[in-house]
Amino acid sequence: MEGTGPSGCSGEDFEQDAETSVPVAVRRALELLEKDDADLRIQAACDIRRLTKRSRCCRRQLRHAVRPLVSMLRVDSSESRESALLALLNLAVKDEKNKISIVEAGALEPIVSFLKSQNPNMQEYASASLLTLSASATNKPIITSSGAIPLLVKILRDGTPQAKADSLMALSNLSTHSDNLSIILETNPVASIIHLLKACKKSSKTAEKCCALIESLVGYDMCRTALTSEEGGVLAIVEVLESGTKQGKEHAVGALLKMCQSDRCKYREQILREGVIPGLLELTVQGTEESQQKAHTLLQLLRESPNPRSETEPDTIENIVCNIISQIDGKDEQADGKAKKMLAEMVQVSMERSLRHLQQRAAIVCNPSDLSIASCVSHVSLNL
Repeated sequence: MEGTGPSGCSGEDFEQDAETSVPVAVRRALELLEKDDADLRIQAACDIRRLTKRSRCCRRQLRHAVRPLVSMLRVDSSESRESALLALLNLAVKDEKNKISIVEAGALEPIVSFLKSQNPNMQEYASASLLTLSASATNKPIITSSGAIPLLVKILRDGTPQAKADSLMALSNLSTHSDNLSIILETNPVASIIHLLKACKKSSKTAEKCCALIESLVGYDMCRTALTSEEGGVLAIVEVLESGTKQGKEHAVGALLKMCQSDRCKYREQILREGVIPGLLELTVQGTEESQQKAHTLLQLLRESPNPRSETEPDTIENIVCNIISQIDGKDEQADGKAKKMLAEMVQVSMERSLRHLQQRAAIVCNPSDLSIASCVSHVSLNL
């Protein structure tokens, strides 16, 4: 493997021009972009893509390439458009100034048009570009006004798996601008989001972004109606609450809480029916600080009465769960026992996970034969 310089360029690429203190490869790429020869400009775009792939320094030094690359997006040549778009994509990664410059240079019009392309690769590159550009707060309203949102939702429904994932994340970025929520909702995206959520691994980044987008939209009645009308929609969110990433669980419980707060009588039974209680109990023990609070609040709303108990009957998790189970089973004596058993199981799961974490850490610093944590787990389990 060839060595690389401190900016991620090869040793030859990173040689400095004695007069300008700019890497030779950077200066050469900028010069080639100004040529009238289309092939040389394509070569320059390919070089820029390579130079900026891992180098933040090169992204800064190649900022003047933005306008000529944007002009290449309008050339009637698929090779020119593709090479320029990929170069711009790398220039925008982790560089706020370049993100803004690319939009200011007029890149959105051709990029949005590529979302309509019959070429799946161009759709993917355009979706990825909008994902990156939409990370800038300055760009969000401009992207919305370009008409990108309906096309992103269409790709979310009909695109390739990669284009769907990138479109979802672009929409999630755009949803953080409050004015965009109603525009996104008008495109009826909920069914497509739920289909993607049901199909993906619940611990994936895709599931996390699906729940983030739903949490943003579920404050609107139109979203809640679409979500509950979609078979398995609420269940998919509950599954993320149970086995998603920490952020995914936080968004999932947030979405369910917003639903219940909007109309407790309407949504309480639907949420309970999907077996949400074990996941909520686990969150009260192991979730982020915010998800713990949301889980506790949702548990309170799911019981028969949302009002706190009297001082003689404290508002504990056990009492809340007992109340919920009694409503499901209709047998108070059995409900109390089930609540205690469920809580005990959650404590057991929490302890076992903590011990597995200790085991993994111990394995890094000592030989497993020196510290048999597995036997410790068995001993603890037998004594609970």
